[in-house]
Amino acid sequence: MTSTALTLGLQWAPDRPLVLVIACSDGRLQIATDEFLSRHLAITDYDRLYLPGGAGALCPSGRDFIRAQQMQQECRALIEVHRVENVIALFHGPGPDGPPEAICADYRRKLEWATPTQVRDRQADDSRELLGERWQWAGKARVSMYRCEVEASGNLRFVTLHADG
Repeated sequence: MTSTALTLGLQWAPDRPLVLVIACSDGRLQIATDEFLSRHLAITDYDRLYLPGGAGALCPSGRDFIRAQQMQQECRALIEVHRVENVIALFHGPGPDGPPEAICADYRRKLEWATPTQVRDRQADDSRELLGERWQWAGKARVSMYRCEVEASGNLRFVTLHADG
């Protein structure tokens, strides 16, 4: 087997970003997420914690207690080691009139019986629960939470669930 090296002319930056973005690993949302972060929040340099469920992976949603605890520990360690000051936590799914197939696969797994409305409600509950326990997974970092919603037209919109001042 022959290995190939590709040099891109890029430089490694020793300074770490002060922002951590927690988002779902759903590739259908990555371009929109990057656009939202850069255009609306002026964030272009950030650490990433992309995993199934995004911010929802940090919350058991009534079922995944061990996984949620492990994800919170990983998140807290990343925040402490990288000295993160701001956390952007993202959920996603269909908007009020959006297509059911836009439900986050992790929430579909955790709540396989739930309607899109029930999943949205659960994500809202999860965001409140995460905020109430934020010291466990975010330490002293400021936390902002958003939900990326897929509308019936296929358009995406980001709704603020919480934003530290």
